[in-house]
Amino acid sequence: MTFTPSLRPPSQPSPGSRSPFSSLMPPKPPHRSGPQPRQAPSVLRSLLLVLGLFAGVLAFVALALLAGMLLFAGAAEADIRADTRSDVSADSAAAATVVSSASAPRLITLYQGGTDSAVALGVTPIGVVDAWMEKPTYRYLRKALDGVEHVGLETQPNLEKVAWLDPGVIVATRFRHERVRPLLEQIAPTVFSSTVSGFKDSLELVAAATGREARAEQLLACWDDRVADLRAKISTALGNAWPQKAAVVRFKSDHVRLYSSGFAGSILEELGFRQPDAANDSGWGMKLTSEENIPALDADVIFVLLEDDPAIENTYRHWTAHPLWQRLTATRADRVYEVDTVNWIMGGGILAANAMLDDLYRHYGLAPQALSPSCARGDALGEEPSAIKEPSAVKEPSAVKEPSPTTDEGAA
Repeated sequence: MTFTPSLRPPSQPSPGSRSPFSSLMPPKPPHRSGPQPRQAPSVLRSLLLVLGLFAGVLAFVALALLAGMLLFAGAAEADIRADTRSDVSADSAAAATVVSSASAPRLITLYQGGTDSAVALGVTPIGVVDAWMEKPTYRYLRKALDGVEHVGLETQPNLEKVAWLDPGVIVATRFRHERVRPLLEQIAPTVFSSTVSGFKDSLELVAAATGREARAEQLLACWDDRVADLRAKISTALGNAWPQKAAVVRFKSDHVRLYSSGFAGSILEELGFRQPDAANDSGWGMKLTSEENIPALDADVIFVLLEDDPAIENTYRHWTAHPLWQRLTATRADRVYEVDTVNWIMGGGILAANAMLDDLYRHYGLAPQALSPSCARGDALGEEPSAIKEPSAVKEPSAVKEPSPTTDEGAA
């Protein structure tokens, strides 16, 4: 008989009965009593996994946001600095105010007129250039500039040191520093005067750059009062002999210069003096190399600029002993005056200009106008005004750089 397997599942054995296949199945493990360990449902495990992943994502996003904020802040600060340092240079006639706050920024001045102006405004620069004479600093400014860093020559400032001082603003002049203008503007906001001899322009430029406009107006008002006073007194004293022709003559070791413009020339013109006939339309002035040129110096009054140099003194003795010198109008009228070179052409600022007025009051025998305490030069310098009237000798004339005949030295 052939066996045909059934497709129906085998019937369950009744309790107590033994299945014919029981011998083929593995034995059941013995029953253990007591509590069994519980396993977390799969839904709870999935929830915990999702929460962990969500917390990690949040931490990553927070870190990314923080890094982005730091990068944005750095970029914003760089943009602010770049914007601050761009397009702030200007000529003296149209210089914008760099700061308007009462506290002055860290200022570096790169020419003598700027340094003089800063001191007059009550601002102590953090850096200045060397003086042309009386190195390193003119005597009348030494007390105010005690301890201030020097950044090289006016014609060649040390830009590395300028940058190292980290200035807030730089005051320069186009006449000296146009070629390094882009480099200066990379260091700090820079304002430029168009000349080195316009002391009023320099004062207003520095005042605008340091928030001292009110002080500048006060100083200029005092200046106008003194000019009007001196002009009136000279006119009264000289009567019909006014106005006079004035020659500013500087003796050098191998030539003589007759200045017709510049610092001293502009002040004399403001006071009402006239130019010598030979100096008219001569630009900055004339360079005379022979005693035969002495007649070109003819004027009603001659102001002589000297230095403590044997070679210069020798030139002066030879020229003044010449017969042509003795025939000059000023010589015959006994109106040849030696004046302080620093006050008359080197200082270049309103303090030096007031010292020049003092010289004129004294040489013409006139009583100087008394300055109010707010206008006194000693108020800015921390010393009595009389302390800056005395001319001083040059200790190291060899250290003074010789300019070309057509180049300003100081504020000439």
